[in-house]
Amino acid sequence: MIHIKQIPERPSREAVEAIAKFSPATLHEAQGRRGALSSRLKPIDYRMKLCGPALTVKCAPRDNIMLQLAINYAQPGDIIVVSAGEYEEAGSFGDVLANACLAKGIGGLVTDTGVRDTLQLRDLGFPVFSLSVCIKGTVKETLGAVNDPITIGDELVFPGDIIVGDADGLVVVRKDEALAVAELAQAREDAEAGYIAAYKAGKSVIEVSNLEPVLKAKGLVVDL
Repeated sequence: MIHIKQIPERPSREAVEAIAKFSPATLHEAQGRRGALSSRLKPIDYRMKLCGPALTVKCAPRDNIMLQLAINYAQPGDIIVVSAGEYEEAGSFGDVLANACLAKGIGGLVTDTGVRDTLQLRDLGFPVFSLSVCIKGTVKETLGAVNDPITIGDELVFPGDIIVGDADGLVVVRKDEALAVAELAQAREDAEAGYIAAYKAGKSVIEVSNLEPVLKAKGLVVDL
């Protein structure tokens, strides 16, 4: 078994920059309501955002040796995405490793286990999305894999897919679909800007969303 591999194909800088313009919610909707990771994975600070190619990591629960190796081999801009068995009772990452990430220009961390030192992490500004916050320590015993496909937050993530996160949650965009998804996301944002303009001009929700025929077909009765 090869424990550490390169990302087989990285998305282009153009693709990452195009996707970074949009929120995870918009991207999720634009790509047919696909790609949203579990809502249990949240940033440790609502101001944190991330966007970049996934460097995928498979760790044993309560063990962070593969996470440390991933940091060692990551490239600037990579988002380290860790599948560790959805084990909440472990603090697998903290301020010391965050400083290692910042020194290398790593773009953020997503993990389905716990993290700790959250006050320091917020001060550092390093984007961290996790399943839990937990002070319990980890071991360094079990080898796993870096840059194999993983399942995290009920979604399959391939190395090199683009991971996007903000206060609302996380979404994965396939690297070969990124530019097309960005176009769809822009079209969605343009349409939503039109809806907002219509509301400000005095139109009702029923008018803007064209709900009248739908409500009529469903037999809506209003007594006001």
